[in-house]
Amino acid sequence: MRVSVQWCARALALGALVTLFSFPARAQQQHVVSLNELRRDSAKPAEVRHSNDQAIRDLLGSAAGQKALQTAGVDYQKVDKAIGQLGDEEAARLATRAREAQRDFAAGTISDRDLLWIILIIVAVLVVALAVR
Repeated sequence: MRVSVQWCARALALGALVTLFSFPARAQQQHVVSLNELRRDSAKPAEVRHSNDQAIRDLLGSAAGQKALQTAGVDYQKVDKAIGQLGDEEAARLATRAREAQRDFAAGTISDRDLLWIILIIVAVLVVALAVR
């Protein structure tokens, strides 16, 4: 009889331990932030960077942009390479200017000459950024 009481006590203790330690494992399965949200949030900086780079390239690739590059005697391939070497803040700042210039030009609020100056300034900033690196 004594053996069966000890056996029952050990079985109950083992069952209690298994139950006690299984709760944290179940709690870990429910995450506060889903994996899809983490993936989406981690992809945002790359998307923003790509968007900024594209805005600058669109402005420089436009007819006025090509004219500005020819006037300045700068090769588009070098400028394109410089865009990729810009820091995130520099690229964001230039992209904002490029988008504003494109929007103003499309709305007719700036002339070809003004757009040419803006593009030349952007090219100058890119050249300075390359020289500093």
